[in-house]
Amino acid sequence: MKKTIPTYDLSDISQHGIVIEKVENRIMDFNDNLFDKGIHRDSHYIFMFLETGHAKMMVDFSVIEAKGAAIFCLMPGQVHQGLLMDEVSGWFLGIKTDLLPDSVRSVFEESLAEIKPLSIDAGWVEKLNTCAGVLHASYTDEMIAAKEGFSVVQSLVNAYTGMFAYNFLHQCRPEILKESRALQLTRQFRILIRKEFKTLKSPSLYASMLNISSGYLTEVIHEATGRSALYWIQQEILVEAKRLLFFTHLSIKEIAHELGYQDHAYFTRLFSKLEGRPPSGFRDKSRKSS
Repeated sequence: MKKTIPTYDLSDISQHGIVIEKVENRIMDFNDNLFDKGIHRDSHYIFMFLETGHAKMMVDFSVIEAKGAAIFCLMPGQVHQGLLMDEVSGWFLGIKTDLLPDSVRSVFEESLAEIKPLSIDAGWVEKLNTCAGVLHASYTDEMIAAKEGFSVVQSLVNAYTGMFAYNFLHQCRPEILKESRALQLTRQFRILIRKEFKTLKSPSLYASMLNISSGYLTEVIHEATGRSALYWIQQEILVEAKRLLFFTHLSIKEIAHELGYQDHAYFTRLFSKLEGRPPSGFRDKSRKSS
């Protein structure tokens, strides 16, 4: 058991912040540094296009599975581990966050639901294969070195990841096409929480960052989700606490400090209230059942 959860960065394997690789009849290989790194996080996005085969992965305590033609996105910071690859063919794209267009990031970062593998039809398989192939062929040192060449690569990245966003948007989140102000603010609020939950614990502080009153924030969040603003802040804290309890051997006190609580007794009481058992109980039960 590690003291911390390893976080990998694309700079270790890519000079320009992009890794695009064709996958053909791949099976799980424990010497595969791209796909099998054990339990870890990434500081970048991963877009996986499965054309054929069977893949399984653990993502933040949930096992997700895809068979046949499917797409999936992993966001920076999610704890994950590859569990199965059986005759998998398709494409793998790892890309630094700042190279993604805001329109693509917003679909995944502002989502109010868990991102899961999404089945796609033959038409989208052809489009994704074509675009990924052109991106792979264009992503050379010569192209990247030229301003115009980099623009071509960036445009292909935008098109390829845009296809992922389009499918998730239209199949999983059609409500965004005619969304209310409440939904817009809710997604902005969720993005801020993911960035600031270790230091900002009060809804009023997030309301200030969004330039609205605390009362209005409470109203719109409840309208959009049926839950309070404080609930979503505490859920982000709870998920990260569970990650650290399960995947590291940090002490309860160290985890409390990592999450921004100087008083670890208060953190223990809060965790117990939210989870229905103390941090030590969660850790013991989770490890026994794993």
